[in-house]
Amino acid sequence: MKTHHCIFISALFFVILFYNEEIGLNLGVLGISYAVLSLFKTPIILKNRIFYLSFATSVLSSIAFAYYGDAISFVAEVSSLLLLSFKSKPTRLKTFMILPVFMTSIFTSIYKFFMFKDWLPKRNVSGLWQKTLAFVLIPLLFAIVFFIIYSAGSDSFAAVFDDFNIDINLWKIFCLSVLGLFIAFNFWNFAVERIIFKNNHSLDNEFSKKRIALQPTFSFLDFNSERTSGVVSLAVLNIMLLFFIGTYTHEQFYQIEKSPDYMSEETHNRVEAVIGSIIMAILVIMFYFKSYFNFDPKAYWLKVLAKLWIFLNLVLLIVTAAKNTEYLILHAFTYKKLGVYAFLLLSAIGLIVTFIKIQKKKTNAYLFNSMVWAFYGTVLACSFINWGGFITMQNSKRSDFATNFHLQSISFSEKQLLKHAKEKNNEQLLKEVISKIEEKQKTRFLSRNLFYETINIK
Repeated sequence: MKTHHCIFISALFFVILFYNEEIGLNLGVLGISYAVLSLFKTPIILKNRIFYLSFATSVLSSIAFAYYGDAISFVAEVSSLLLLSFKSKPTRLKTFMILPVFMTSIFTSIYKFFMFKDWLPKRNVSGLWQKTLAFVLIPLLFAIVFFIIYSAGSDSFAAVFDDFNIDINLWKIFCLSVLGLFIAFNFWNFAVERIIFKNNHSLDNEFSKKRIALQPTFSFLDFNSERTSGVVSLAVLNIMLLFFIGTYTHEQFYQIEKSPDYMSEETHNRVEAVIGSIIMAILVIMFYFKSYFNFDPKAYWLKVLAKLWIFLNLVLLIVTAAKNTEYLILHAFTYKKLGVYAFLLLSAIGLIVTFIKIQKKKTNAYLFNSMVWAFYGTVLACSFINWGGFITMQNSKRSDFATNFHLQSISFSEKQLLKHAKEKNNEQLLKEVISKIEEKQKTRFLSRNLFYETINIK
C-alpha cells in the first residue's frame, strides 16, 4: 500500500468517524486503524522488536481511550501512535527526537502538502484511480468549496437549493476533511529536517573520542581545580542534604497535627520542593560528569560523593512517599495525592539512571533517552487504570465519604457509587447515578465511552 493511499484512506475514515460526533469511541477506532495500516504498510526489514512493541501499545492505548476517553489515555494513544509512525520509517534517529521531528513537520507540512510531485504517484498511465481523481474528486472538491462561498454571499443563490433536503453540512465535511488530511499527512509522510539529522549524534549514549573534552569547562580553571571544586561542592551538598533530611523528617512526622487544608497545601509545596531539588541535583551531576571526569582516574572521590548524594536523594524520596501515604490515609484519596507517587517514581528512576550513567560512563544524552521511555511507560501504565473508580472505592470505606463530590468531580466512579448506594440504601444517590449513566448511554454510538456500556443499571 502506497503512502498516498494511506493518507486518503485515513482522511476519509476520519470524516466518517467524526461527522456529527463528539470525541469518544471514534478516536480509539481511528487509532487502531492507523496501527493496522502501519502494520501492513511497513516493510518487513523495519519490523523489529520496538516496532511490534509500539504497534501493541498503540492498539492497547486506543482501546483504553475508547473505554475511558480521558486525558491520560489520550496522551498515551497519541504518544504510542507517534512512536509507531517514527519507527515505521527507515531513520536511525533517537526516540528523543520524536518531539522536534513532529513539531517541525506540523509547520512544514502546510506547504509540503501542495508539493504533489513529492508524494503523489508519478505515472502517465491512465487508470481507475487517475480517472476518479481527475473526473470526480477534484471537481467535487472545487464545487463544494465554491458552493459554500457563494451561498454565504448570496441568499438568492442559496435559496435555489432550498428544495433539496439533503441533511449534510458541507462546511463541516470540508473542515473535517482538511483536518483529517492534515493529521494523515503528518503521520504517513512526516519530514525530517536536515538539521535534526546533523544533531542526532549528540544523543548517542556512548562517548566517542571526539566527545571527550580535553579542556576544562572554564578557561580560568584547570582540571585539578575543577575536580577539587566538584569534590568540595558535593561534600558540602551531602552535608546540607543530611541536615535537610533530618529537619524535613521532623517537620513531616513529629510536629503537631494541622488542619487538613493547611496540611494539603504544605505537603504539596514540600513535594514540589523535593522534586525541584532532585532535578537540580541531577543537573549538578550532569555538569561534572558531562565528559572528561567520567574517565579521569583521579576523580574517585568525585564519583563516590556523587553516588552518595544520589543515595541520600533516594532516601529523601522515600521519606516524602511515606508522608504522602500517611496524608492520603488520614484525609482521603485524591487525584493530586496519587499524582505525587507518579512524580516521585519518575524522580527515583531519574536518580537511578544518573547512577548508572556515572557507573557505566555514559553521556548526558543517555539520561534523556532513558527518561523519555520512563515517562512514556508511566503514562501508558496509568492510562489502563480506572483511577476515579479506585479513589471512590477507597474513600467509600470512610465515615466522611462525600457522595456528591465523587459523583460530580471524580470520573468513572459510577460503578462504585452504584454499589455504595445499594449497600447504604441511598435511593437519592441511586437515582442520580442511574440518571448520569443513562445520559451517557444515550449519546451517539461513536461519541460514547465503552466504560458506560459495561454498567448494568437494571
